Amino acid sequence: MRNIVRWTIGGALLFAGFGHLTFMRTEFQAQVPSWFPTDSDFVVLASGIVEIFLGLALLFLGRHKVVVGWIVAAFFVVIFPGNIAQWYEGNDAFGLDTDLKRLARLFFQPVFIAVTLWATDAWTAWRSRGLRSTGE
Repeated sequence: MRNIVRWTIGGALLFAGFGHLTFMRTEFQAQVPSWFPTDSDFVVLASGIVEIFLGLALLFLGRHKVVVGWIVAAFFVVIFPGNIAQWYEGNDAFGLDTDLKRLARLFFQPVFIAVTLWATDAWTAWRSRGLRSTGE
């Protein structure tokens, strides 16, 4: 089951990454905070390339899935301010056309992080390492 979820996340990242570079480019620009000191199109293109690599890593680097899991989870943390900015600035994108919808979406980001850590065994590896270091 974990592998299926890992592959699903990998496929979703690939889809989103290619979307950043093509047909969803404008939608993703709505998530770049207005205060961010770089051109929003550059941010969308760069993050799309990162998402493609992360998706491929989840799909094909199963041997390194724990490390990849932590990197993907960190990426989800790094992009979270964009989700907050979309809510705060009231930017419509991806069908999030009300403050309530944009606010509700914020609560899913921690779920994505947790599911990624679970699906890649990253959380289990971290917990096991912590237990061994305390002598339990």
